Amino acid sequence: MKDPKDHLAQTLKQVRKDKKLSLDRAADLTGVSKAMLGQIERGESSPTVSTLWKIATGFEVSLSSFIEPTTSQNLKKPVVRTADEIRQHPAEGGLMIAPLFPYESQLGFEYLELVFQAGYDRESAAHAPGVIEIVTVLNGVLEICCDGIWHKLEEGQSLRFAGDKPHAYRNATGEDAKVITVIHYPNGR
Repeated sequence: MKDPKDHLAQTLKQVRKDKKLSLDRAADLTGVSKAMLGQIERGESSPTVSTLWKIATGFEVSLSSFIEPTTSQNLKKPVVRTADEIRQHPAEGGLMIAPLFPYESQLGFEYLELVFQAGYDRESAAHAPGVIEIVTVLNGVLEICCDGIWHKLEEGQSLRFAGDKPHAYRNATGEDAKVITVIHYPNGR
């Protein structure tokens, strides 16, 4: 299996090239320093999920495009994917990501399994305008703050909210919380 850091480095370079952006301009768009972007492109640094979101939002691409290569698949053919085989632990303690179905432009969304480890707490900056998140708890308890209100979700409960506003996640329990999330990008990001 290819090193996820290599895919990230190559994808970041390619997206920046496709958009004809200098490192300075990319830093302005993403809010991530020129030095950090350079380190990621050279495969010298593994960014946190928060940093990846900043880059994805600034470049107007999906989060999953940096985690796993996207493939144009025949959407009418069945596809089976197993989270245990693709789950990754990015350079941020407490969160694991399995891009079950990475972003597909024909559909406009990505479908991820996220595991928030015990004690995990993270604030998320607003994503691009129009982004909607839907989170369903499979196991455990997860709290999500949106519009300034904390929502405690237990197994089987779901929450839909505007991802284009600041929001936060926390697992205040002593057990992992496993969720499925759909992130919808408007206008075929």
